[in-house]
Amino acid sequence: MNSLYIVLIVFILYYLGYRFYANLIVKLWNVNPEEITPAHRFNDGIDYVPAKHWTVLFGHHFASIAGAGPIIGPVIAAALWGWLPALIWLVLGSIFLGGVHDFSALIASLKHEGKSISYVAESTLGYKSKMIFATFLWLSLILVVAVFAAVAGKTLAAKPEIVLPTFGIVVVALIVGLMMYKFKVNQLTATLLGIVLLFILIIAGYYYPIKVKPFHIGSLLISPKNFWITILLIYAYFASIIPVNILLQPRDYLSTFVLFFGLFLGYLGLVVSHPQIQAPAFVTWNSSQGWLWPMLCVIIACGAISGFHSLVASGTTAKQLSSMKDAKRIGYGAMILESVLAVLALLSVVAGLKWSGRGSLVYPQLLAEKGWIITFGEGFGQIVLPFIKVGLGSLIAITILKTFIMTTLDSATRITRYLTEE
Repeated sequence: MNSLYIVLIVFILYYLGYRFYANLIVKLWNVNPEEITPAHRFNDGIDYVPAKHWTVLFGHHFASIAGAGPIIGPVIAAALWGWLPALIWLVLGSIFLGGVHDFSALIASLKHEGKSISYVAESTLGYKSKMIFATFLWLSLILVVAVFAAVAGKTLAAKPEIVLPTFGIVVVALIVGLMMYKFKVNQLTATLLGIVLLFILIIAGYYYPIKVKPFHIGSLLISPKNFWITILLIYAYFASIIPVNILLQPRDYLSTFVLFFGLFLGYLGLVVSHPQIQAPAFVTWNSSQGWLWPMLCVIIACGAISGFHSLVASGTTAKQLSSMKDAKRIGYGAMILESVLAVLALLSVVAGLKWSGRGSLVYPQLLAEKGWIITFGEGFGQIVLPFIKVGLGSLIAITILKTFIMTTLDSATRITRYLTEE
């Protein structure tokens, strides 16, 4: 099947969902666009800070929810059960479940002083329920931070070309944040400077990779992966206590442009080359990971519906929303865009790679031997091959992935701090 037909169909469905179904949910919540948000009522200059523009907050929210999930899930699920079940779940799940969930979590938090979902649970179910829920969330977030730090550390060790853009964006974000909030520089000017610096870092990383070799501290052997994990956890701690509008918000905002660039390249590649989908639409009901249902919904969470999004919506986003009229754009819209990313990841591997045969670009074989990160990178590289040389396309894909793992890591650490304080 021609992948371009898939793109056209899903984009029409996403538009209809955002245009009509999202408006129905807004009416059900009785959202008052004139209501003063917690960001203005409790502005403390640290956590409660109104975003300069809704696009800045959209960038933060989207970058925080779009970690590795919308990429890893479709890449694995299509190999297990086929691309059609994965595609149906991504599109219908995001429109009717994920978008509603994220938007509702944001509104519920806004109506409870911008506090976390555990605080909302206390006001509706009681103190004991709050403590049980908060403890579960806290432990889950510790696991999220640990897993994302491990994945990011492994990626930095395996792909030294992404070290410069990964950590360089922190410095760029600090510059942009200070320009917009302290020195009152025009948002467009600050954004353009940040984007230029960011893409200079990506190019510099390609030509000047930073490779760490194993070393000893006394008798202790430190591997490159463990070295980067340690650095990332130290960074995440400081990112969780620095005022949100100085680092977290502009960093995530700039990271979104990396994704937009990747989305543009990926879908442009699909439009230009419109490759045929080579993987089967359906593989089996019972895979090595279990039955199609419910395991498909477990493997693909981000991109369809994910409980972690409610923690971001109520943890950081609700504290920065400047106007209630922007809640739909950010809560529902970011979920739809994440699903757009997930569909691109799906098409990259089922249309960009072969399903059988010989060579290094056979989808099931590559996934089994190299893992999902390399599989996605190779598939994306093949999709954009008409206008980007071999190797660079894969690097862009992995840079996108790494950027969003980092944004989720620091946001999850900050939300963990909020829960600890509550």
